[in-house]
Amino acid sequence: MPVLLLYLNVFACVALSFFCVCVWWQMTSQAGAEILVEKVGNAGVITLNRPKALNALNMNMIRLMYPQLKKWETDKETDIVIVKGAGGKAFCAGGDIRAVTEAGKIGDALAKNFFREEYILNNTIGTYQKPYVALIDGITMGGGVGLSVHGRFRVATEKTLFAMPETAIGLFPDVGGGYFLPRLQGQLGLFLALTGFRLKGRDVQRAGVASHFVESQKIAALEKELVDLKTPSIEDVSRVLDSYQKRSSLDAEKPFVLEQHIDLIDELFQSNSVEGIVHNLKTDGSPFAQKQAETLAKMSPTSLKITFKQLQAGGTMSLQEVLVMEYRLSQACMVKGSDFYEGVRAVLVDKDHSPKWSPSTLKEVSEQSVEDCFSSLGDRDLKL
Repeated sequence: MPVLLLYLNVFACVALSFFCVCVWWQMTSQAGAEILVEKVGNAGVITLNRPKALNALNMNMIRLMYPQLKKWETDKETDIVIVKGAGGKAFCAGGDIRAVTEAGKIGDALAKNFFREEYILNNTIGTYQKPYVALIDGITMGGGVGLSVHGRFRVATEKTLFAMPETAIGLFPDVGGGYFLPRLQGQLGLFLALTGFRLKGRDVQRAGVASHFVESQKIAALEKELVDLKTPSIEDVSRVLDSYQKRSSLDAEKPFVLEQHIDLIDELFQSNSVEGIVHNLKTDGSPFAQKQAETLAKMSPTSLKITFKQLQAGGTMSLQEVLVMEYRLSQACMVKGSDFYEGVRAVLVDKDHSPKWSPSTLKEVSEQSVEDCFSSLGDRDLKL
């Protein structure tokens, strides 16, 4: 009997040790995971978990998020999907474009695959068959916009900072920017696309980028209420979000940051060319117009012309057609020009913020060179 007790004690110790190791491994792997996936009741919750990198979207995150969304879309036990960012500062500050440009320099497949798989993910969100709620409680730019703006519900807070700053790095407002930006009021989308102007807090909802505004301190309670909904319809989710928005009075008395300029934006950004817009801004001469002219002068001339044509075309396209077009543009930026590499160097690598664009002026960017960027890639085109 003592021998039996000894064996039982040894077995119990081993079992406890194994259990502790398993718990430690799970906690460690979860802590180190770039995407946290939870099932809370009938809600699927995804947390972007690279807080030190402001949750910047990389290939690994895309490849974890996409199959999970597809699985939940057909899962009878999942009724709603909630996406949020960890760390309290950012939802997602953009794509990991530094890694993409490094790959492009050596001909690595990441330069093709990143954009392809990111845009497929954007389309999945834009066509999602269940309520999709993005809690954009913090910095939301570039790739982060792609993870939110095409979803049914986008909840901004006073901490939200939105921008599509791609023309400053020799790129263009991708991830479906050619779809949602032309559909904002008047010329606002074109203004945001060309200048990279930043919207904050309630203004993100006023502009139409976010569907709702809820104070940051109420987000945890909002999430719990959404998670507790039983087989919610789109209308059920909308009612909950509307109720929280009504109880969020912060900054309600402040006017839209661009309110006094919106008519001027519509007037000055109504043109058949980027050169025409610059001419309008310089001719107007108001402090606001002068500031925008100075901003455009710092951007990649090639990016400005590509972006202008992208939004012109995207205004009458479906999201799928836009993403196919944008994939062509992404590959043109990787292969046909140097501005994307130079922009990333100047802003993210050396951080001297003095890019040397080539060509360096709008006049030098030929219409043919812009047109070539939109050309079909044949069997390498994005397929959705």
